Amino acid sequence: MSGEPAAQIAGLAIASLLVIGSGIALSVYFGRKAKSAQDWLSAGESLPLLVVIVTQFATATGGGVLIAHVGIGYESGWSVFAYEGCVLVGFLILMLIARWLREQRFTTVPEIVTRLFGENKLVTAIAALAALVVPFGWLATQFVAFGQLFSRFTGASPTVLILVIMVASLFFVLPGGLTSVAWTDFVFGLFMIVMSLGVAGYAIHLAGGWGQVTATVPQRLWGWEGITAAGWDQIWLWVAAIVPGTLTNQLYYQRVFATKKVSDARRGLGLSGLTMLIGGIYAGCIGLAVHSMNPGLVNEEDAAGWLLTRLPGWLVVVFGAFLVSTIVSTTGSALQSVVANLTRDVYQTIAGREIGERRTVTLSRLITVAVSVLAAVLAIVFSKALTWLVASYAYSAAALAAPIFLGYALRRRRRLTPAAAIGGMLAGLTGCAVAQALDTAVPYAVYGIGASAVVLLAIALSSGKPPAAVHEGVKEEQA
Repeated sequence: MSGEPAAQIAGLAIASLLVIGSGIALSVYFGRKAKSAQDWLSAGESLPLLVVIVTQFATATGGGVLIAHVGIGYESGWSVFAYEGCVLVGFLILMLIARWLREQRFTTVPEIVTRLFGENKLVTAIAALAALVVPFGWLATQFVAFGQLFSRFTGASPTVLILVIMVASLFFVLPGGLTSVAWTDFVFGLFMIVMSLGVAGYAIHLAGGWGQVTATVPQRLWGWEGITAAGWDQIWLWVAAIVPGTLTNQLYYQRVFATKKVSDARRGLGLSGLTMLIGGIYAGCIGLAVHSMNPGLVNEEDAAGWLLTRLPGWLVVVFGAFLVSTIVSTTGSALQSVVANLTRDVYQTIAGREIGERRTVTLSRLITVAVSVLAAVLAIVFSKALTWLVASYAYSAAALAAPIFLGYALRRRRRLTPAAAIGGMLAGLTGCAVAQALDTAVPYAVYGIGASAVVLLAIALSSGKPPAAVHEGVKEEQA
């Protein structure tokens, strides 16, 4: 191995350890703020508006933005903004119920469903499964991405690297749960924003400047028409797949639950959605720059990797630190979200085990270790089979979208019963499975959500109007 590659590997390893170490130090520091189970599970409703905005960005920006979205920019130019715009649309829709969500002081998504439809263990069980499968899928696939990505850079075994990121994720979550995760994500998120814009600018510079890019790349990619260069069929598929997934992703809800001020819940979502467009700038600029320098890539998703071979040694090290911070911020958030479901919904609600504050935190930490080990084992043993976890988005959205949003809309007009929630969720899962088996052109989540909405509406409309005295927590917020 020549001196320069060896020096780059050493620099990358040191930068990665510094990022992970600083993240652990931040987690321990901010974890001291967590004094109760509520602090551990929902950050004690203590997060300022700026922290909410940046931590949402850090949570949502994972391996997809780093690799797949750059591929979109390479192949379809500014169409990457159509993709990021779907996340923004999801956040704007969530704004409609954000204030109510924050006022009800929820901790997990299943609590929303049971508040609307009534306490029922089967309702909680189905909703908990639908809510936790997405963050668990994120956790396992981020472990795989870290192992595969840095194995290529360093030559280290993916198994060893997966164990490293597993331990790092534990140290990010264990000190204070969501309190430590959110504040650590905030610091990492600021670094990620700066790096995203910096690397995007350097990529354009490396290509010879924007004038050279426009001279060598077809105008249909870099002009205004580039926003739709992927084609309307593809864009509508993105809308059908991404918007529902955003609307039911518990990681985004948890930041709403944790806002310091009720008034920040709505603003936080709107401004967080706008920060997602930074990912579009990063992916679009790098994709177009690489297209200008090397228009013959067989696989567009190789664009980000190809750029790494063109960067100077010092920037490879800094970019590696950026990749590490991006992945660990997502793994920490996903891990804490799964643990919140298992602690609050499964252990306390379904199993009916009520324990004190200190024991709840201890139990949550034990569950954190168990979930991390399970995700690492899956990432090591079944890394090639983890693609099935992509389906978790569809099934989660199919089960939860109608109960949350139709339930919210109908809560003062119809008598909502556990049967309506159960029927709607099961219909959503069934519709999703049938559409997937038929290999429909439209994403099968759409069929699942449609089936869920129809069944839920039918049961709700047949249940009559609610009694005059609605149960606590379902009354509409006062203006």
